[in-house]
Amino acid sequence: MSTTLLDPAALGPWGWSAAALLGLIVGSFLNVVIHRLPRMLERRWAAECAALQAPQSGAPPLPSESSRFDLLYPASHCPACKTPIRWYHNIPVLGWLLLRGRCAACGAPIAWRYPLVEVLTGVAFAIVFARHGAAWPTLAWWGFAAAVLALAFIDWDTTLLPDDITLPLAWAGLIAAALGWSGVTLADALWGAVAGYLSLWSVYWAFKLLTGKEGMGYGDFKLLAGLGAWLGWQALIPIVLVASALGAVVGLAMKAMQTLREGRYVPFGPFLAFGGLLVWALGPRQVLGVLGL
Repeated sequence: MSTTLLDPAALGPWGWSAAALLGLIVGSFLNVVIHRLPRMLERRWAAECAALQAPQSGAPPLPSESSRFDLLYPASHCPACKTPIRWYHNIPVLGWLLLRGRCAACGAPIAWRYPLVEVLTGVAFAIVFARHGAAWPTLAWWGFAAAVLALAFIDWDTTLLPDDITLPLAWAGLIAAALGWSGVTLADALWGAVAGYLSLWSVYWAFKLLTGKEGMGYGDFKLLAGLGAWLGWQALIPIVLVASALGAVVGLAMKAMQTLREGRYVPFGPFLAFGGLLVWALGPRQVLGVLGL
């Protein structure tokens, strides 16, 4: 039985235009997730550490921060001057253009990354709708695209790949395969998740045993497992090849420009995410063809 409720061709350009608009809105929310989720995790870890240390020291636990801080509160505001952002300045892409990339109150620069995340999400949502129309797989792939984009930018900013996103991504991929929404058989999705995790896990331990250093984090294993669950084990080699090539190019460019961060490293997660999105958009064979393989 087909999962498509409405053929995308029936709506013409209105369908994917509406999907793109929805993507812009979701992308605006992803900017909140990218900025706030790492800080929420830091608060959680600090509270857990304080709770563990208190019984040993005999001192009362450190009081938690009284101000609420999550994905919904406080309302959007300028990080520099804390001025609340007016609703029309929060319109995806357009708000940034109206402000010319600066806070209306204090003139602090607003990173171009904000409209970039919105545009990328809008494009991804339009592509999904053009493929699947009004169908359950569309919702599934929208969730996939949003999660992978959020992980890419969080890792670039903080070198964190939160379990709050990577683990649901992997499980959702297996569920989507079981329901027939991802176009990948459950067996391929399962082995994609297993091979995705174990492949980078093996590289991590081989590198650590040889050098005594950690070449990547556990979040990279989980991200590749999630990508394998959604795209199947056949997608893993193209994803890793694209990620490795792109990571090497960006790393060398940053080294030449002396913009490498402390520790002289480049997070691998954003390149895995980009490789996953590229394989999803073009297909594994096409990506290997572009790479000349």
